[in-house]
Amino acid sequence: MTAPHLLLGRRGERQACRFLARSGYDILARRHRTRSGEIDLVAFEGDILVFVEVKTRTGRSYGEPWEYVDWEKRQALRRAAEDFIARFGLGRFDYRFDVVSVIGREIQLFRDAF
Repeated sequence: MTAPHLLLGRRGERQACRFLARSGYDILARRHRTRSGEIDLVAFEGDILVFVEVKTRTGRSYGEPWEYVDWEKRQALRRAAEDFIARFGLGRFDYRFDVVSVIGREIQLFRDAF
């Protein structure tokens, strides 16, 4: 049986994926693991490679979901993105990091978050 917080996170990732696809992103990968960590979503928006961190919460009692993308998490995502770029030979593309915040059905996109 999967833990409730993992199910919540997966549901949020599915919601974020659909939202981004409707917003014009071309999704390349979901939950991609590298030696440096996991990237929730990898996509192209036009000719920009985008690494997306999805944060899902049931409410705002402990703050906004995006606030949990702290310095350490950003560094791990940067390392994982570098691994992804090297593995798939995508060094010719500009890239950025977006954060998607999901609370229930409310979805917020923070482009170029860090």
